[in-house]
Amino acid sequence: MTILTSSTVDTPVGAFTVLVDPDGAVRAAGFTTDTDPLLALVHPSLRAPVRALPDAGAATRAVADYLDGRLDALDAVPVRQHTGGEFRDRAWRTLREVKPGQPVTYTGFAELTGRPRAVRAAAAACAYNAVALLVPCHRVLRTDGSLGGYRWGLDVKKWLLGHERRLTTT
Repeated sequence: MTILTSSTVDTPVGAFTVLVDPDGAVRAAGFTTDTDPLLALVHPSLRAPVRALPDAGAATRAVADYLDGRLDALDAVPVRQHTGGEFRDRAWRTLREVKPGQPVTYTGFAELTGRPRAVRAAAAACAYNAVALLVPCHRVLRTDGSLGGYRWGLDVKKWLLGHERRLTTT
């Protein structure tokens, strides 16, 4: 039987929890200590019982490294989401290519996916992203440059963007 490991890391904007499968892929992540809302984000076909451990291996270390200033530390951590749609899969892969300190607009994000007219679908991919931070939907802004929405709160999104900007402009 598959069991997901949950591990929580303290951050300057609150606790951040990952749900990791036995292969080391992150199935859900977010700024919470409660695994129930995270598990609810996971597609039913990828859900499993959860056990809490202080360390979820590479995912936990990568989050700590990101917080310590190695912004590329999250890039190598595998993620596993089920979408049921080719565009959303492409959009999530594309989000992982958006560099820290270089946020894009929803329009720019749609263009990066190769479907410039799919702005609403690009926004939906952000909204349905279960793997916050590792699939960095926080790097997508409204056309006017304002923050827009973020499942974990605009204060968190603002801090993440500021953290990345500080480290990429020094």
